[in-house]
Amino acid sequence: MIVRDIRLAEDTKREVKAQNWTSTRLLLSEDNLGFSFHETIVKPDTETRIWYKNHLEAVYCIEGSGEIEEENGTRHKIFPGIIYALDKHDKHVLRAFTQMRMICVFNPALVGEEVHDENGIYPLLEYTRGTT
Repeated sequence: MIVRDIRLAEDTKREVKAQNWTSTRLLLSEDNLGFSFHETIVKPDTETRIWYKNHLEAVYCIEGSGEIEEENGTRHKIFPGIIYALDKHDKHVLRAFTQMRMICVFNPALVGEEVHDENGIYPLLEYTRGTT
């Protein structure tokens, strides 16, 4: 059984900070569950271009408001209680109007160090015991 306290992940390798967001990665590939589980805080008044070319992701909003824009221009409002799933490696733009608190699940699981590259992609990293 795995039991973790998110407060103990602060300022560790499980807390990854980028310009527009901070992601606390509670479950990672090293946990051998086949997915990773994160709480991500998205800063207000930001826009992030994302393309999970190597991963599928489901995102559930529990705080704040914003929108997600599909590559074809379709926009969806995001607020508490909304879930979206990037089931086709969808390119998209995430806009946060206020601070947003999101719960995210990735498949395959992230190693933990990933941040978006210039195309909005997380690299496909493989966990090697003893390296994270």
